[in-house]
Amino acid sequence: MKLTSFPKDKIKILLLEGVSRSAVKNFNSEGYKNIEYLKGAMNEEELSKAIKDVHILGIRSKTQITKKIINAADKLVAVGCFCIGTNQVDLASATSNGVAVFNSPFSNTRSVAELVIAFSILLIRKIPAKNQSLHDGVWLKDSRQSFELRGKTIGIIGYGHIGSQVSVLAESLGLKVQYHDIEPKLPLGNANSVKSLKEILKTSDIVSLHVPGTPETKNMIDAKMLALMKKSAILLNLSRGDVVDIDALADALKKKKINGAAVDVFPVEPKTKGADFFSPLQNIPNVILTPHIGGSTEEAQHNIGLDASQKLIRYLDSGSTVGSHTVPPLNLPANDKTHRILHIHKNVPGVLSQINSRLSKSKINILGQFLNTNDKIGYVVFDVEQKASKKALQEMRKVSNTIKSRILY
Repeated sequence: MKLTSFPKDKIKILLLEGVSRSAVKNFNSEGYKNIEYLKGAMNEEELSKAIKDVHILGIRSKTQITKKIINAADKLVAVGCFCIGTNQVDLASATSNGVAVFNSPFSNTRSVAELVIAFSILLIRKIPAKNQSLHDGVWLKDSRQSFELRGKTIGIIGYGHIGSQVSVLAESLGLKVQYHDIEPKLPLGNANSVKSLKEILKTSDIVSLHVPGTPETKNMIDAKMLALMKKSAILLNLSRGDVVDIDALADALKKKKINGAAVDVFPVEPKTKGADFFSPLQNIPNVILTPHIGGSTEEAQHNIGLDASQKLIRYLDSGSTVGSHTVPPLNLPANDKTHRILHIHKNVPGVLSQINSRLSKSKINILGQFLNTNDKIGYVVFDVEQKASKKALQEMRKVSNTIKSRILY
């Protein structure tokens, strides 16, 4: 096992929100044992104090990583989001501070897709009402307004990894599949692409949302869009809480403008398990509400733990930034009998020239060099002779516009 220049037992890892223990096992197996594991989230003030000596931070979706927290993190190398998205992290601040941010966007794809199918069956069969009637002591055996999925049309809005997986499962159950995406996507199976969002809303019996949370998608399903849907249609949102205008959806359901809905994500969600929750969608017939559990299966969390931790380990061990949302991606081959130096800098002209000039003047031979940039920062990795690495690091830190520089091994 190759040791980093900074002893692995000195690299402090803080894992919050009860991320899967598979992550802990993965870190331990690679020699990283200085791990603090907490089941809850932290607020800004708490985390600003706790993060001062932390090199790696692992979170899920509740912890908000603000500019204040990042600025307080003197030693922070990377943040791992053990979930699909990264919207809980101030990516601009992380970028400007040279902090790599990784996530696991695909590990819970199957779990979310299966829940979409489950919701579809339950709602189209009016199961919520029949379940409640028996709990209330009333035998409500009735086939009216209860249908099979087979032959119905599901409209998938957002045909990425989850949307396309829903497509495959839906078709296997006999549904006709159509989808809409702002980017051209090849269909799987017999799915059909629909260019217009309005058209897919008008023609679908089931509408399932799988879009990211962006300014463009905020309240994309509002009162006007809901009015386009069939009265017999159902709406499923397992994407982001602000994609649907919740008040407009509640109004459409109460006025029977649509037949039902299942919502797993909300504009504002409680920070802790067991906290009070309120939504305008509560106590409306044929509505299923779940507490953001689309990816909350043991299999999904196990896989997310492995995937996110492995990206962090690769960054710690080799400098690889594949999958980072902040530091430009580099996939680095091993280079034995050398020392590796990482250099993160502002993306301005002349930095690489400065680096090469300084190393040349110091008569330091470069055995490998890798560079990638984004619009804000550049990331350079150098492999140099072992005897020259300390001198090389000193020269790197003198380069103007340097954000971070360190010897990896």
